[in-house]
Amino acid sequence: MKRLMDMTVVLVVLAALLVGCSSGKYRDGTYTGEAQGNNGPVKVSVTVKSGKITDVNVISHNETPGLSDAAIEKVTKAIVEKQTWEVDTVSGATNTSKAIKDAVKAALEGAVK
Repeated sequence: MKRLMDMTVVLVVLAALLVGCSSGKYRDGTYTGEAQGNNGPVKVSVTVKSGKITDVNVISHNETPGLSDAAIEKVTKAIVEKQTWEVDTVSGATNTSKAIKDAVKAALEGAVK
């Protein structure tokens, strides 16, 4: 019974965190995050103003020029528009897209209210 209660508490806390992450309610500031891309780490900077994501920039990467360009442009723009890292990947640049999304998610972990 105690184990069931402990699991219930964990699930409630996780649900609260997920709701907070997807609602776009973040602490203002600039946050950085990093995730593994095809050719090494992809590092991003995420700016939050008035509790909303206002800017996402890929500040360093070693992804293949030309192939990664569309992902960098489209994924960062979609994250700002949708206020979440849970956006579609760019066909032909799936791994780069995933790395950008994972890096933004990592950056915003410190911004959740």
